Formats: sequence, C-alpha cells, structure tokens
Amino acid sequence: MKNMTLKNIVLAVEGTYFGSKEALQKDVAGIALDSRKIEKDWLFVATKGERVDGHSFINQVIENGAAAVISEKELIDANFPYILVEDSFIALKKIAAFYREQLDVKVVGITGSVGKTSTKEMIASVLSTKYKVQKTQKNFNNEVGLPLTVFSVADEHEIAVLEMGISDFGEMTRLTNIAKPDICVITNIGQCHLENLGDRDGVLKAKTEIFAGMKENGDVVLNGEDDKLLTVKTVEGKPVHFFTKEQTAEAEVYASNIVSRGLLGTQCTIHTKQGDMDVHIHMPGEHMVNNALTATVVGLLCDLSLEQIKEGIEKAETLAGRSHIIEAEKYVIIDDCYNANPVSMRAALDLLETAVGRKVAIVGSMFELGEKEEQLHYDIGVYGAEKNIDVVVALGQLGAQIYEGVKATGEKEAYHFETVEEFLQQKDSILKEKDTILVKASHGMHLEQIVDALK
Repeated sequence: MKNMTLKNIVLAVEGTYFGSKEALQKDVAGIALDSRKIEKDWLFVATKGERVDGHSFINQVIENGAAAVISEKELIDANFPYILVEDSFIALKKIAAFYREQLDVKVVGITGSVGKTSTKEMIASVLSTKYKVQKTQKNFNNEVGLPLTVFSVADEHEIAVLEMGISDFGEMTRLTNIAKPDICVITNIGQCHLENLGDRDGVLKAKTEIFAGMKENGDVVLNGEDDKLLTVKTVEGKPVHFFTKEQTAEAEVYASNIVSRGLLGTQCTIHTKQGDMDVHIHMPGEHMVNNALTATVVGLLCDLSLEQIKEGIEKAETLAGRSHIIEAEKYVIIDDCYNANPVSMRAALDLLETAVGRKVAIVGSMFELGEKEEQLHYDIGVYGAEKNIDVVVALGQLGAQIYEGVKATGEKEAYHFETVEEFLQQKDSILKEKDTILVKASHGMHLEQIVDALK
C-alpha cells in the first residue's frame, strides 16, 4: 500500500501513537476490520459492533502478525504499536480518504435508487477490456464497505468502479469525500429511503451530494429519462452527459431497435457521436439497456473504442440475487431477492412477463418506504395483476397489501403468507413443474431461503 506507513496513518487519523519510533516507518500491507482476515504486517482496526467488540481480538491479531492496531481503548502494557482514537469507524474513513489520494487511478463513482450494482458490473466489464479494474465487491457500498473497497485497490489497478449507497442526508458527502470520483454516475431517482429523505426531491438532493467530492474537471453521467435528473444540466459549470433509450435533444448516447429476447437478454443499436453499434445484452430485462448506455458513455470518457465497449457489454453477466437466471431441475428461477423498491419491483415483473410458459411472482415486503408504504405495496399488487403473470404469491406483513392490490383487479390467482416458512410448507400445491418463478423482496425478508428450496 503506497505511502501507508504508520507515521502517515497516525497523521491521517489524528490519533495518539503508542510504540517505538522505529515502528512508525513500517509500511502497512493491508487493512481490515475482521480479525480473521488479518495477515502479516496488516493494520487491524478494532471496532465495537452490535454483537462483537473487535477489541477482544487484539491479542489474537498481533499473534497472527498484525503490524499495529487502531483502538478506541487505551491498551495497558501493550508491547506492540497501536494508535488510540475516539472513534474507529471515523478513523477508518480518514485512512481510506488518505489512501485514495495516494492512488494513481481514475475512479468511477456510481449511485442511484435502483440498478447501482448491475450498472457497476456493466461498467466494470466494459472498462476491463482495456484497463486493469477493481470494483466494489458484494454490498460493500456504505461508510464501512467503501473504505474496505478503497483499500483493495492496488498499484496494478488503473480504474476503480465504486458503488455508493445511502439512506440519509450527509452520507453521500462522507462517501464522496473518500472516493473522490473522476466520473460520477447517477442511475435514477426513485422511491427509496423515503422515511429519511421525504420524497423524490429529497432523494435527488441526497444523491447529488456525490458532486461535492468529485475531482476538478470531473464528468457527470446521468439518466436522461429521469425527470429529476433531467433538471441537472451542469455541474461546476460543465455540461453533464445524458443517455436515453430513445433519441432526445439532451442525449449524447441513445438506443434504438430494442428487441427483447426474454430471459436471454436484449438486442439493440447504440448510437454515439463516434458511430453506432449493434449489441446483445445478455443480462435479462429491458432496463439493462440503460446500463449498457451508461457503460458506453463512461467507456467513451475513458478513451475506449466502440469495439471494446461492445465486447464489454456482451460479456457482462448478472450476479446472484440480482435478476440472476437459474435453470433448476423443475423450475426456471429469476433470483432477484437481494433488495427491492417500487421501481425495481416493477422492472422485475416486466422481466418475468417476458418468460415462456407459466409465470409465478413470489414477492415480499419492501422496507424503508416511509408513511406511504402500504399504498406503494398495494400499487405493486395492481401492477402485477395487470401483467401477463399467472400467479402472485405475496409474503410478509406489507405483502398483504400486494395481495389486496392483486385481488382488487379481478380473478388472478394470488396467495398471501406471513412468513417464508408458511409458503415453503405450501409451495408444492401452488407451483408446477416448468414454471418460471420470480423471487424478489427487500433483503431483510431472506427470500434466498426460497431460492435455495427451489433449486
């Protein structure tokens, strides 16, 4: 890790150092919060969690070769270097911000209400045709995960693609001050975290905090189909880059000839100022066209050719839990159970509608929607009932509103279960062999249990 001596880390966290002067010149090889991941010459950041206090593992990590420790507690009779701080989580972010400044990489920062992860995957796939790319792993997109992702960027990497998720005002400012993105991408402004952000105008305000940390003369890439984002014409006096699925006056990259191939993906023509290209997006769902358009804009900003961009788009694949298609013995499963909000739920139902044969939607509660949560769930039920879907199974307390929305529209087959366990007991009487089954809800519903049971 470049310039990551204990001396520089002490200065970055503004902590109190305990240890020898010689140790201050020691280079740290890695940084971790999880004691199990500590290797020789790594820095261990001891934090207090809800269930586990990392300070309990300090002696263990030292035995395993840790170079030093960040601690919120004074360590009496410690015979190893440590840095005393008031708050280890704040220290973690300060170290990450310092390390980011040492990195000679271009950073693409991605936020939005829906589609952050799939957009990240598409952009990383495109950029990797020319550059050595590091990207956010799993769901490491918050004030703990982002620093850990930054620490994983090595000298060999040329571009980092960083996903940034928030739920309240001020969070994005703290994230962007760590990431210092050269390119800012916002996928859309939807109805999520409304209990904190109020309405879509609040979401827009919170998401656009990403511009505060953007590098000087950085670029902004926005979805030109989003009415809220369309109001953002310039950032720091520089025009933004819009993309749309149809040609508009604002869009510098757009699509045409969009042909859905159902679960096999989508074909389309992408138009740019540099020329046009026909692509086959293998990630299912027409909304993936937006991801391809985003990646095209970012690719052009990073000096990729159209041939390289096309290659990257066509090799991109979905992740487990995010519209991931599983061909099981009895069923075709659309595993989209990682998270959900009204926008992504509608997109998932649209995808299910494209399947061949009998179609079943197993959908559950969407959390953090604020005071309108019941109406928003009811509306999803109405939407699902209007689609060419044969069966809707609604789960959870809020899922009852989805069920009511379905039943209010007519005779479509629908069920409601309070728990996953109740559904699993009845699944064989509801499902039929060769069904295509969508499984989607907020992560807290733990619908991965259903996916596992259907495989």
